[in-house]
Amino acid sequence: MAYAQPPKKTGLPREVLKWLQSLDLSFSPKNMRRDFSNGYLVAEMFSWYYHEDFPMHSYNNGTSLPTKQGNWAQIERFLVKQNIHLQKEVLDGTIHCKPGAAELLVQEIYTILTNRRIKGIQGREIDFTDRDYQDQLPMLARATASKAIKNNLRLTEVIAEPNISTNQRKVQAIIHMHLEQRAAERVQNPKRFNVKPTLGELAVRLPPSSHHGDDSSDSNASVQSGTAKSCEPSIRSKASVHFKEIEVRQMDRRSLIAI
Repeated sequence: MAYAQPPKKTGLPREVLKWLQSLDLSFSPKNMRRDFSNGYLVAEMFSWYYHEDFPMHSYNNGTSLPTKQGNWAQIERFLVKQNIHLQKEVLDGTIHCKPGAAELLVQEIYTILTNRRIKGIQGREIDFTDRDYQDQLPMLARATASKAIKNNLRLTEVIAEPNISTNQRKVQAIIHMHLEQRAAERVQNPKRFNVKPTLGELAVRLPPSSHHGDDSSDSNASVQSGTAKSCEPSIRSKASVHFKEIEVRQMDRRSLIAI
C-alpha cells in the first residue's frame, strides 16, 4: 500500500488569497511548492510595490537550480537594500520545495507589503520536516532512517551546498529526529515493542514521612546520650585507680660468684 505525502500546510488564509488575486499575476499558482520555488512569482509580487527595483525581464520562469539561484540572488539583494527581513529558513525551504515553506513565505510577504497581520502566524515554530505526516501514519507504514533522510534532505540542497561537513550535520540531525520518534513510539506502545519494566519502575516508592524522620532523630539523640553516659563511668573509674610503689632488692654480685 502506497501513502502519498500531502503538503504539511495546505492552502492560505482567505484574505491572502484575495490579495494574490488582486495582484493580477502572470499565472495563478496551483501548486504552491512548485510555483514559488524559482522566485519568479515572488519578484512579480514585489514589482507591484517596487516597480523600479524589479524589472521582470531580468527574471526567468524556469525550474532548474541555476535559474532558481539567479532569481533569488536578485531578490535577496533587494531585501538587503530595502532592509526587509525574511527568515533564511523560509527562503531555503521555498527554494527546495519543503512542505509548508511557500505558504509561510507568502504570508510573511503579505504582512510586509500590506502592513496587516495574520492571526496565528506570529511565533510559529519553523519545522519543514515530515514529522507531522509520519505521526498520522500507522506504525507499520512509517519511514525508516534511510527513508527519513530521503524525505527531509532534497537533492537540490546537496547540489547547492556541496560542503560534506554541512551535509553530514544535516543527515545527523535527521537521524536524531528519527530516533526520537522511535523512542516516543516505544513509550506510547510498550506492548508492541515488548518493552519490559525495569526493576526501578517495579519497585514501590513511598514518600518519606515527617513522623519517621522525627523518630529517627530521637533515636539518634538517645544513642548519642547513651554513649555519653556509658563513657562517663569509665572515665570516673580510671580517675579513682591508685598506684602503689614496690621496692625490689637486688642481690650482691660477690655472693653470686661464690655460689
